[in-house]
Order: sequence, then C-alpha cells, then structure tokens
Amino acid sequence: MNSVTILTLFPESFEFLKTYGVIGKAIENNKLEIKIVDIRDFSNDKHNHVDDTVYGGAAGMLIKPQVLYDCLMSVKKPKSKVCFMSAAGKKLNQKLAIDFAEIKDLIIICGHYEGIDARITNHYVDYEISIGDYVLTGGEIPAMVLIDSMARFIDGVVGKKESLTTDSHYNTLLQQDEYTKPRNFNGYFVPSELVSGDHKKIAEWNRKSAIEKTKRVRPDLYEKFLREESKDGINQKN
Repeated sequence: MNSVTILTLFPESFEFLKTYGVIGKAIENNKLEIKIVDIRDFSNDKHNHVDDTVYGGAAGMLIKPQVLYDCLMSVKKPKSKVCFMSAAGKKLNQKLAIDFAEIKDLIIICGHYEGIDARITNHYVDYEISIGDYVLTGGEIPAMVLIDSMARFIDGVVGKKESLTTDSHYNTLLQQDEYTKPRNFNGYFVPSELVSGDHKKIAEWNRKSAIEKTKRVRPDLYEKFLREESKDGINQKN
C-alpha cells in the first residue's frame, strides 16, 4: 500500500479526498493511505505562531525551520521521500506522476505565506514540484493535484490499467476524440470507423485523431511528437 503524509497548516482542506472518486475508493480498498499532519501542532510559541519575518528585509513571512523540521521528523522514516510543493519546482507531468506512484512512503510539504526556510528545502527535501508557472496562496491545491495524478498509476487503483496508456501525455500525444450514444447529436455524427467493429480501423482512427488533436490544441507537443517520430525512424534504419 502506498502511503502519503501531508504536512499542512490547513488539514481540513484534505478531508474530502477520503470520499473523492477514485482516490476515495483507493483509500477504502487499502491501496492508498493518506495521513494529514497539522504543522501548527509543532509550534513552540504559546500563541501557536509558525512563521516569522524574512532576513534581508524581503516582504512576507516564512514558516520557521524548527517548527517544520520537528513536524517532518515526527513522520519521516528511513525510506521516506519528501516533496515540497513549490512554484520554483520541476513542473509536474505524466512521467513524474508515474514515478511518484512508485514511492511507497511519500511526505508532501505544503508551504504557505512566502514559503519555507531554505535550510529545509536544501537539506531535507528530495523533490520540489510545481503544477505550473504561476503562484498560488499555498501548497494544498498543488498537493491534491499531485496525489490525484499519481494515484491513478498505483497498482489496483484503476480497474483497466491499459486504459491509462491512451491518456493525454502518456506518449506525448493528447488523447483522441471520444464519443458516446447517441450516434447522431444535433446533426453531428460519431465517425463511422468507431462503429464499424473493425479493430484495425478503430486503432488507425484513434491514432489519426490523437495526432490531429495534438496539432490543433498543443502545437508544442505536436512538434515534440514529430521530433520523436523522426528520431525513431533514424534509429530503426540504423
């Protein structure tokens, strides 16, 4: 079973995960364990303050290192991996989500205010992860994004694991267009290939649709796809 421990100033933010869709079922089926730890419980201040001003006169407040260190050490085990959700981190993608799904004991630190003391990130954190090139008010929402993206790749969480291989970004391309009943909706018809019953035609249509959709919606990924295809062609010739 994979275990995720979240260090946060807002523990109530994560309560809904226990009953949320695939995540809730993964918890119920003992595929995933989520533990929430309140950073404020480790404050050594009678007023439960956890932050202080920044050296050098920079604006804002930082979570104090001793508070966060004590909180982290209360849950950290020899094989634990520690991730700090940070706008300065490596951008989360499908490959990283798959890699995180292999971590059996993950600790996620949710920063707040201006962030956390660099002595924590520089010496006690294994990964800094961002969900995009923008700044949010805290690390709670990014932590949920990471958990949701990685949980799908934990064994036993998704019923048909082969369905994950058609997801957008699994192999550079976006997912192909998909349809359900009725076949005729407001004069727009489901492509004939998808109702032909011919698996080869369906597979060919799916790939063509994925390529066309990627070209239209994400030209940057389409260019990457073309480079990969060209590289594969050269390697096959060699």
